[in-house]
Amino acid sequence: MRLLLVEDNADLSATLPVQLGADGFSVDCVETVADARLSLAAAHYAAVILDLGLPDEDGLTLLGEIRRRSDPIPVLILTARSGVADRVNGLRGGADDYLVKPFAYDELVARLEALLRRPNQFIGRTLQFANIALDTQSRQVFVNGTPEVLSSREITVLELLMFRKGQVVPKKLVEDQLYGLSGEVSSNAVEVYVHRLRKQLSDHGAKVRIHTVRGVGYLLTEEKET
Repeated sequence: MRLLLVEDNADLSATLPVQLGADGFSVDCVETVADARLSLAAAHYAAVILDLGLPDEDGLTLLGEIRRRSDPIPVLILTARSGVADRVNGLRGGADDYLVKPFAYDELVARLEALLRRPNQFIGRTLQFANIALDTQSRQVFVNGTPEVLSSREITVLELLMFRKGQVVPKKLVEDQLYGLSGEVSSNAVEVYVHRLRKQLSDHGAKVRIHTVRGVGYLLTEEKET
C-alpha cells in the first residue's frame, strides 16, 4: 500500500516512512507542495498524509487542488494547528481526517486503516479471485482456505493484480508500488518478483495465471478447467 507523506519536519520525514514500512506501507516523502504536486501526477497513491505548514505553500492549497479535480484520494491532515477553526477549515476543505501533533503513532495507523476501509479503498477488504483470498489488512494469502507464506513484495504484486483482475496492470504501476519514487530499481526487478509470484501460486495450487502483456504490463486471469 503506497502513501504520500508531505512533511517538512526532519524527524518525522525520517522516522514515519520507516515505521509505516514496518506496518506494510510503502511511503514516498516530500517536503513541499510543489514536490507533492509532481508526485501525485507521477504515481498512484492509496492515501496522502498532509502537513499544513510547508515551506513553499499552505497544505490547504494542495488539498483544495486535489478536491477541485474530483480526486477521491483519502487525505489525512497531520499538523500542529490545533484550534477548532483550523480543524473545521481542514475538514471543510476536503480532508478526510485531521490529527494534531504531537500524536501517537498507533492512532495515526488506526486512522489510516479507517480511511482505507472506505468503499473503493484497499485495506480491510478481502480480495477473492478463483481459489485465492487475500486479506488486505493482515496481508495474509489463502489458497483453497489454507494460509500460504509469500514475501511482502510478492503480496504487493498479487494485491494489485487481484484488485484489477481481468485488467492489464501497467508495469510502471507495479514498479511504483514496489519501490516508490526514490527506490533504486534494476531493469528486471519487476519481472523477478512476477516470476517468483507465478511459481509460488503454482506450487500452492492457485487456479490463476499471470500473463505478461509485452511492453505494457501484467494480467491476472482464472485458469479454466480442461
